[in-house]
Amino acid sequence: MKALKIETTLFVFENENELPEDVSKLIDLAKKARLKAYAPYSNFAVGAAILLDNNEVVTGSNQENASYPSGLCAERTAIYYAGAKYPDAKILKIAIVAGSLKFETSQPIPPCGACRQAIAEYEVNQKTNIEIYFMGTSGNILKSNSLENLLPLIFDKSQL
Repeated sequence: MKALKIETTLFVFENENELPEDVSKLIDLAKKARLKAYAPYSNFAVGAAILLDNNEVVTGSNQENASYPSGLCAERTAIYYAGAKYPDAKILKIAIVAGSLKFETSQPIPPCGACRQAIAEYEVNQKTNIEIYFMGTSGNILKSNSLENLLPLIFDKSQL
């Protein structure tokens, strides 16, 4: 038996002032999208903003439902809308802002597993990396140069 070692590199921005201007604007749009979240059950609101290669920006927020599995995360709300409205555009960057509605969330919150899988589908299909920036409601912002850093052993159409 051999060991398989998987390493990843993420970049840490200590505050929004360190971000490139376009990413700072994307984070601001994700914050605004978060304000539109419908999260009466979890009290955990998430906003996402996606920059496409046609310079369009698509946003989304999490939308819960009393039947929990029927809700949808902010990232998937935005990415599926981008795919439906701009099917030929590539996703360049995603900014995610997430946290509790009851207290400050200073820890960066990455996409959940289902969202990682959805982002992987787009990254694989477009054959270019998607930069992912994520944060809590305050504090550090983390950057991944590719979804593969967050989900290194992806399941994609090549296994079907």
